Amino acid sequence: MLKISEIFYSIQGESTYAGLPCIFIRLAGCNLRCNYCDTNYSYKSDITFSTNEIINKVKEYNPVKLIEITGGEPLLQSEVYKLFDSLHKDGYTVLLETNGSILLKDIPEYVIKIVDVKCLGSGEENSFLIENLEYIKIENDQIKFVLTDNFDYNWAKDFIMKYKLSNYEILFSPVTDTLNPQDLAKWLIEDKLDVRLQLQLHKIIWDKDKRGV
Repeated sequence: MLKISEIFYSIQGESTYAGLPCIFIRLAGCNLRCNYCDTNYSYKSDITFSTNEIINKVKEYNPVKLIEITGGEPLLQSEVYKLFDSLHKDGYTVLLETNGSILLKDIPEYVIKIVDVKCLGSGEENSFLIENLEYIKIENDQIKFVLTDNFDYNWAKDFIMKYKLSNYEILFSPVTDTLNPQDLAKWLIEDKLDVRLQLQLHKIIWDKDKRGV
């Protein structure tokens, strides 16, 4: 059984898949407490679903075949690997959003990983496992930096240079309460940095605090 925070169907708001219809499975529980967390309601839940129950639920949204497993932190629950397998066998494109603090070694090749590297503004800057860089695939996966200010921006830039990540799909996402996207865009243009500025599309379309979107 998996502890579930919510399952819903919406528009993908982040990553290179932004704008596409997507089914979201938000698993409950997280091992980090980021200062800017916008899903702290997912830390605990009394809702449990079996893998089969989840599959039956997501089939309600056919023919949509893009699905994201997020949290919380999905990899805290070992049964998520069975869910990966079941979704893959049913023909879904599976995205995994993970905070980078748990080893990615056993994630199947068909899962597209969106891996967070926590900057200083998160308060969890020591959480990323450097060995996870071995398991992030240039061809399919994405690395995300959530930025609260210019210090985070420069920290992320230095991280990319230090670990030679320029060939990877890199996402820079501003915490808009503290970092104006126009400022981030200005820095990227000035530095000619080959990364993707990512805004949370769902927070632009709907109220920023609305759940289930």
